[in-house]
Amino acid sequence: MLTKAMFNLGGTEMLVILVVLLLIFGSRLPSIMRSLGRSATEFKKGMNDITEEPMTDQKSPPTTETNNHPHGDESPAG
Repeated sequence: MLTKAMFNLGGTEMLVILVVLLLIFGSRLPSIMRSLGRSATEFKKGMNDITEEPMTDQKSPPTTETNNHPHGDESPAG
């Protein structure tokens, strides 16, 4: 197990640490989880906007206006 190799902790030690963390952060834990959920939702929305933007924002290439009148710059006689 990775945690045993890194910290040399067994299951009992990890359980004690988890209980201590719950006692310290227990009252704030729901608000922390709520804000983490909101942050993840905003991040996903931002990622979806980025991926959808090139698909919905397809612009035609700029066209240059040319004078297609057969007589050049002359205006038709009226």
